[in-house]
Amino acid sequence: MDWLEKMLERLAQGDTTTILALEVFLVVLGVVVANFILRRVLAKLEARTRLTATPWDNALVSALRQPLTVLAWLLGLCFAARIVEAGTEATIFEIIDPLRTIGVIACIAWFLVRFVGNVQDSIIDQRLARGESIDRTTVDAIGKLLHVSVLITAVLVGLQSLGFSISGVLAFGGIGGVAVGFAAKDLLANFFGGLMVYLDRPFEVGDWIRSPDKEIEGTVEEIGWRLTRIRTFDKRPLYIPNGIFTQIALENPSRMSNRRIKEMVGVRYDDIGKVAAIAADIKAMLRAHREIDQQQTMIVNFDQFSASSLDILVYTFTRTTVWVEYHEIKQDVLLKVAEIVARNGAEIAFPTRTLHVASGAGVMPLEREQKIAR
Repeated sequence: MDWLEKMLERLAQGDTTTILALEVFLVVLGVVVANFILRRVLAKLEARTRLTATPWDNALVSALRQPLTVLAWLLGLCFAARIVEAGTEATIFEIIDPLRTIGVIACIAWFLVRFVGNVQDSIIDQRLARGESIDRTTVDAIGKLLHVSVLITAVLVGLQSLGFSISGVLAFGGIGGVAVGFAAKDLLANFFGGLMVYLDRPFEVGDWIRSPDKEIEGTVEEIGWRLTRIRTFDKRPLYIPNGIFTQIALENPSRMSNRRIKEMVGVRYDDIGKVAAIAADIKAMLRAHREIDQQQTMIVNFDQFSASSLDILVYTFTRTTVWVEYHEIKQDVLLKVAEIVARNGAEIAFPTRTLHVASGAGVMPLEREQKIAR
């Protein structure tokens, strides 16, 4: 305990260095204790807010934990630096106030960004837990706009606090914007392309999209400010710059109201007398089919004389738009069509050729037609 006795002796003698060291030690110790208590209190609050139905309280406490502890350390260390500054004339301590100001602004911006992200995630999770639909594209767009707004505001407030003129900064930005625009025109095109996607809403996260102009087809996984990530059907990620979407035609099959069945059913020329009955039976089958949308166009008619068949057009729409279910329904319809053809004593045609050979000089006469199937 000799060091303690020496310190007390110096304090009794009024040793300035010892007094400053003790004050700094007490301040740092107070910050450590305050941070420990703060962490425990916030951890208990976060555990309680997780049990509530509203997403705001948990998002607030969760976002507050790390920025608040960093802010406590920042203020405590700045206060300790002020104590040291009082006992010395070092010019380095002149940066304490600017650092503290920037640190406070950064902690507030950090908290707001975390809060917006937590609220965004909480809203999506609660909607999904209740089985409700959620527009992820809108939620993501609002979240990104709020993040950008917080960061821009923090930068402007920080510059103003450091003595910079915001009007001068904005004027410089307006003059330099032209040069930046030419240098980063592709980046800006992608940015505004992403903005148009958010505003026009040609597709959303989870939609299946494809373009007849480009080899683009897959499910949208993420819409960013510069890129949109699409997962192709062979599970490869496809990254598309948003500027592309302002230049191409885009198809969104996820928003179709029905899926179409369009098939040509060919029967033999020998069964021409049965075509009308076959068409009538197919139409009756479709009218009775519970997976066929009766409000949509339905056509079952003899359509054309083909090279080796009499073609019946079957044109109808299913109720479902789900790809797998659609193919199950289509298979059922086609098999029932085949049963109807067989029930009417007809056969589905296959390509045939009839060869007529005329008799003449030097040619052996043929008394019958030869039918050659190929």
